[in-house]
Amino acid sequence: MCIRDRGRIMCWLWTPGGPWREAIEADLDVSVSAMWALEEVVEAARGADRPARVQLKADTGLGRNGCQPGDDWAGLVRAALRAEAEGLLRVTGLWSHLACADEPGHPSIAAQLGLFREMVAYAEERGARPEVRHIANSPATLTLPESHFDLVRTGIATYGISPSPELGTPADFGLRPVMTLSASLALVKHVPGGHGVSYGHRYVTPGETTLGLVPLGYADGIPRHASSAGPVLVEGKWRTIAGRVAMDQFVVDLGGDEPAAGAEAVLFGPGDRGEPTAEDWAQAAGTIAYEIVTRIGTRVPRVYVNEEQDG
Repeated sequence: MCIRDRGRIMCWLWTPGGPWREAIEADLDVSVSAMWALEEVVEAARGADRPARVQLKADTGLGRNGCQPGDDWAGLVRAALRAEAEGLLRVTGLWSHLACADEPGHPSIAAQLGLFREMVAYAEERGARPEVRHIANSPATLTLPESHFDLVRTGIATYGISPSPELGTPADFGLRPVMTLSASLALVKHVPGGHGVSYGHRYVTPGETTLGLVPLGYADGIPRHASSAGPVLVEGKWRTIAGRVAMDQFVVDLGGDEPAAGAEAVLFGPGDRGEPTAEDWAQAAGTIAYEIVTRIGTRVPRVYVNEEQDG
């Protein structure tokens, strides 16, 4: 089944010599944060013999990608509008990104919104007519309506996951996690007490028990730092990784239960069946849920459910 995304697509993280012309010919919006990038996209537009769709990114305080306010922004806007007048590009967007939107009341939020409005106004007063202005990420989308402008950019919320536990649970925002990670037990076996498990024997069975082997590991995106901590649901019971996560497998202590090989082990999901969630894994691994859901590698098959038929 082929499902096409019919919305506009913006590519925003570029390095010198990037495939600007290919992006222009694919009718993508490209983001520009510096003069070198504008020069390269203008040259690519000449080669493609069609105007580029360009969105100018402002650094309003995140200190990452984006053009600095003041002289840098003035120069970039001036050069972009000059190229637009020559028919080489169209300034389709003005945008930025928030640093602390997941911390309600943080003073940087109001400061960034204020500076963004100023930088947008500067560009528009000089002739920019963007189709869209945008700054809101997932937490801002959920908690800061004044940041929505013309569109919002939902990242983690698209997965149905809350941007942070401090903001609220997915249910608090009407979200439901859409991703489930599971595997079939590759082996179940009896072992005596005092049996070391996995590399380094960081886990030793406290008594006679059963062990289940889950065929997923750090090569698949299972965080090694969740060793001896990551939760797994097997036949309705929460288990914890026993010992170290290996490259392509880890072990859970089943406490004497004897599920058959092939029984489902659910690492995380929406929680509807009592299974752990991505947030549970984030807590176990000392990270954030964003990392848990995005680190799952290409070796893990994707099974899409509730797909809509194309066209």
